[in-house]
Amino acid sequence: MTTALRHRPHGIDPTRTVPLPLRDQAEVRDRWLTERVRDLLPDLMDDAGIDLWVVVGREYNEDPVLPTMLPASWLSARRRTILLLHRSDDGVTPMAVARYPVGQFVSAWDPDDDEPGASAEQSQWAAVRRVVEQARPRAIGIDVSDTFAHADGLSHTEHGLLVEALGPWAQRLVPAEQLAVRWLETRLPEEISALHAMNALVHETIAEAYSPAVLRVGESTALDVAWWIRQRFHDLGVEPWFQPTVGLQRAGVPLLDERGTIVGGVPHDAVVEPGDLVHCDVGLKTLGLTTDTQRNGYVLRPGETAPPAGLVHALAVGNRMQDLVTTAMTPGRTGDEVLAAARAAAAAEGVDGDVYSHPVGFYGHGAGPAIGMWDAQGGVRGTGQAPVRESTTWALELCVRVAVPEWDGQLVRMALEQGIALTGEGVSYLDARQTSLITI
Repeated sequence: MTTALRHRPHGIDPTRTVPLPLRDQAEVRDRWLTERVRDLLPDLMDDAGIDLWVVVGREYNEDPVLPTMLPASWLSARRRTILLLHRSDDGVTPMAVARYPVGQFVSAWDPDDDEPGASAEQSQWAAVRRVVEQARPRAIGIDVSDTFAHADGLSHTEHGLLVEALGPWAQRLVPAEQLAVRWLETRLPEEISALHAMNALVHETIAEAYSPAVLRVGESTALDVAWWIRQRFHDLGVEPWFQPTVGLQRAGVPLLDERGTIVGGVPHDAVVEPGDLVHCDVGLKTLGLTTDTQRNGYVLRPGETAPPAGLVHALAVGNRMQDLVTTAMTPGRTGDEVLAAARAAAAAEGVDGDVYSHPVGFYGHGAGPAIGMWDAQGGVRGTGQAPVRESTTWALELCVRVAVPEWDGQLVRMALEQGIALTGEGVSYLDARQTSLITI
């Protein structure tokens, strides 16, 4: 039975598991938003050289930044929601030019005060102009970017309306790419603690999925197990951010080249058999945060008490590849530099593998530097040039290919994905990484 993660006045206890009841989640998320605006945003805006940040979204067409700033009780933007974050000597003042109150954002527009004959849209944009004229910002940040989708949320229509409303002030519009990315990628200490608990829940769920109570050898298919994981998340009160997948590798069934990547050759609807290597890829959402995890299990054959030594070795090689990547994750290095350093170290040790790690936080494939992609092992255009920073969380995702003697030298693709946090103390694993195969 899952123990609820209880709210404590001085923080979340990472030794307990999630989820919280929805009302408690909202309390925590709103408190985090207050702390993020107060404690993180001033420095982020200073570093980006922006003293007014404009975040605009309409219902069903939200800027990716917008949901991370809305009250937890808001499930989307309402009509047109305009958030203005003004950096001054007193910190950051969050303001909303919106028809409805937006949580802790100071209301900067009262529709009842509209000028006679003016439409609501005209009045709303006029209110934005008034705030700008009062703030007199040197640089007005807007979310436009050709590199990061997360920082490119200002639609063509809203951009045109904003430029028209600002008049001569529009000359001070600048891309807020760096600011948006850093807002999304930077984690509070309590958020990291919560991600510890969330990863623990994922690991518990995977262990349950690999147990005889769920995976019935000779009856269950990989697809059955994947759907069980999704249903289990739902029953626990969390949701996946992608459809869970489960795959099999089997002696006598070699790996396949599928669109440039090497994958297992056993169909997803095949029944799980003794001797199979079982792999899953799952990610959940709660508290406004996400996880991304892959783990491996082995189905014991009759008479076996442990997995074959060759598979145990393959996992150890995967762990070594993890070490090489985390060692290379020095703050200030770009994602491409981390990738190159890790791959060079792997090559020097004779490790055959690929690295495709990514930030994870508000979004599963989060904002921030990419450390490789499965089809871009020489570097990633654009996102690979972004620097690695402290106070961020990642999905350490990679694979190695290892010949297994017990499978007549057949190559096995040992794929691993594990949540990690990068802080001033270095890299730490969220909950714990997999260092032994789960036996089924």
